[in-house]
Amino acid sequence: MKEVNEWVAREDVNIEEDPSFMVITSPVVSEPFPWEGMVLGTDSVTVQLSLGARDAELVYQIYGHLHLMVQMGRQEEWLPEAPAAVGYELERAIVERAADAWILGRTVFDTAPFGPLDELAYSLDAGFLDAFIFTARPGEFAASRAEWARANPGETERYRDWFVQTFNREPPGIRTN
Repeated sequence: MKEVNEWVAREDVNIEEDPSFMVITSPVVSEPFPWEGMVLGTDSVTVQLSLGARDAELVYQIYGHLHLMVQMGRQEEWLPEAPAAVGYELERAIVERAADAWILGRTVFDTAPFGPLDELAYSLDAGFLDAFIFTARPGEFAASRAEWARANPGETERYRDWFVQTFNREPPGIRTN
């Protein structure tokens, strides 16, 4: 967690102090995932966050910040593990960072539970990050999803069964509420 804490702290300082861009948090009454409602501008990004989820704000800002850094040509600086990633591989790297930041908050800083990020973090920890992303975002990453499904037969069903057993409801992308 020390390594995660170091890059989370570095991102937090950059988000707050770098005058070349803005990360804006827009309050909403729903509980969106970090990618839901994100608006990427030339030198700004707006992320939507549930009114009651202040502990999750930095994670949502990090998600938006990483997308903005990619757009601003600073991907290698902020995503050294994925310096040239594009498409699904880029999104997976960003989502994994967000999940790691949330795990840090929950385990080290005792942040309050928040459904969307808890589901994401538990899915990462259980080895279901790909299944989580592909299920939660059915209209995106079609080629990567098809390739993953061919390489991992039955994994979507295993993920769904695990998710229902863990959270007592259908996973995002399948549930109707």
